[in-house]
Amino acid sequence: MNQLHQFQTAKRIVLGSHVIKNLGDQLGMFEGTKRVLIVTSPSVIRNKHIDVIGEQLEERSISYQVINDITPEPTVEQIESIQEQLSGESFDLMIGIGGGSVLDATKLFSVLKTNKIPLKEMIGIEKVPHKGIPMILIPTTSGTGSEVTPNSIVTIPEEELKVGIVSRHFLPDLVLLDPSLTVTLPKKITAATGMDAFTHAFESFISNKANPISDMYALESMRLIAGSIIQAYEDGSNIQARQDMLLGSAYGGMALTSAGTAAVHALAYPLGGKFNIAHGEANSMLLPHVTQFNLDQIEERMATIARTIGLADKDVSSNDAAVQLIDQMVEWTKALDIPQDLKVFGVTKEDVPALAEAASKVTRLMDNNPKNATISDIEKIYERLL
Repeated sequence: MNQLHQFQTAKRIVLGSHVIKNLGDQLGMFEGTKRVLIVTSPSVIRNKHIDVIGEQLEERSISYQVINDITPEPTVEQIESIQEQLSGESFDLMIGIGGGSVLDATKLFSVLKTNKIPLKEMIGIEKVPHKGIPMILIPTTSGTGSEVTPNSIVTIPEEELKVGIVSRHFLPDLVLLDPSLTVTLPKKITAATGMDAFTHAFESFISNKANPISDMYALESMRLIAGSIIQAYEDGSNIQARQDMLLGSAYGGMALTSAGTAAVHALAYPLGGKFNIAHGEANSMLLPHVTQFNLDQIEERMATIARTIGLADKDVSSNDAAVQLIDQMVEWTKALDIPQDLKVFGVTKEDVPALAEAASKVTRLMDNNPKNATISDIEKIYERLL
């Protein structure tokens, strides 16, 4: 029986250094636009990127409003509070420019304008009834790939968990990939978001839903990131390394849209929800340990990755190539100065059972893992990081 695989992403993607200066040329695809909501963060304001966008809108007699109070890992209550403030306003277009949290929030504001249901009722897969306001998404980090995915992540503090909302209505009309916007990223964010992007591609490649379409994007994503992450970290002004990271991140997002992520992300969510550990840092710390757990099920796939990124020659055995890849994951974490001990974040052994219980409930991701993980297995993985 023939298997069916589907792929979806943004309608249009434009890549190039300083392409943000050509935003006005792209506005023709949004005929009749009179008023725009720009969703961003204080760092983007400081770097004057909003000025560049605003000037182009004003030249076309388009008015705009800016909101910049999106916090990292926003909560359901924060999103709904801002939406309530915007309830009396109407917009023809939304522009999200910032990191993953800003892009995710833009998606939510877009559909909350056209769907009169509480945000919590959207949690899950395809629970957003109607298309939202048209969107342009412009990432300023190279990590989440949110600009090309149908996913948005929100935090539920009372459950100490981050959850996903997945909807085809989150796919934007236009994406601008501009590496010049990422050259000012601090080292810490370059490291965390870069490893997040690599983890997206890696888990997509080894997931139960991996397919010929996702494999192509995942492998190229890992090749680009493996070849540029240290350069981008050590020299943020290296525009070629920044472009490779940005494109690698987008490809990772395209891969996960088709294949999904797995246990690394499932175990990372409770760490973010309970201890506020940055998602990319949590993924980076967990990646080698979860991969070691999965190794006997994914050895050949790991060998393919190792050879694709130039880590192992074709005459090296699959097992040796796979082990080299795990060693490289650890080395990247060290080189990028990402902590390798959960104690740094206040996690204790007494916290492990609750973390494992929470991770096991992220069935959307755990069911996609190539190897079944029991509560005991999950606890052992967390304990290796203590």
